[in-house]
Amino acid sequence: MKVGVFDSGIGGLTVVKSLLEHHLFAEIVYFGDTARVPYGIKDKTTIIRYAIEAVEFFKNFYLDLIIVACNTVSAHALDEMREVYSCPVIGVVEAGILATANAIKDKNANILIL
Repeated sequence: MKVGVFDSGIGGLTVVKSLLEHHLFAEIVYFGDTARVPYGIKDKTTIIRYAIEAVEFFKNFYLDLIIVACNTVSAHALDEMREVYSCPVIGVVEAGILATANAIKDKNANILIL
């Protein structure tokens, strides 16, 4: 499988490192938008526009999956990315929630999210 990893900067390289260590994909394409980082201070419309531009970049690679390593894009633009690309788009917020839900035995326990 071929995966694309998108981040607003270089932090997504830690996601790529983990993917490489676990040998999950045959090919990884990384797109880090270091020219416009940080995304967190931008308005939602701008974040969506940048995310769609990343998808347009990835279309040239015929990916099987896109991983969005940017928290801001994961929170604001996944639906729009999914509308313009046919492969699955997974964000870090969803993955973090799923991992947390799977790790917690006591659903009433207090947790700290950083």
